Amino acid sequence: MEAVKIVFFDGVCNLCNASVQRIIQNDRHNQFKFASLQSDFGQAFLKKHHFDTERFTSIILLDNAKVYTESDAVLRIAQDLNGKYRWLGHLRILPKFFRDAIYRWVANNRYRWFGQQKDCWLPTPKLKDKFIN
Repeated sequence: MEAVKIVFFDGVCNLCNASVQRIIQNDRHNQFKFASLQSDFGQAFLKKHHFDTERFTSIILLDNAKVYTESDAVLRIAQDLNGKYRWLGHLRILPKFFRDAIYRWVANNRYRWFGQQKDCWLPTPKLKDKFIN
């Protein structure tokens, strides 16, 4: 098994929660763990790395002590998934300023387009070991 990679996500965002579920379904090496940015673990991580602890603007990937945000995080996650999602990793050839501009546009509109939950999504008992509190 390869090293564990931790995906930090906005736990009340419907788009983020759907993305986490898609990652779990397509994690070809069973290497991803997850933590909501609202959790104690997520908040401690944000503070340690000097991220905003109240306004969540990016999914974050922690991979081998290296932190990736915005489009870099999404595309690095995608390259480790099964099937049709793997090809998305090739989009890293596009300029970062362009990829991140699109990422920010979606991120800034995600609640309006996809909605949000009142509380963080809770994993099923079967998936509980994939999540860090």
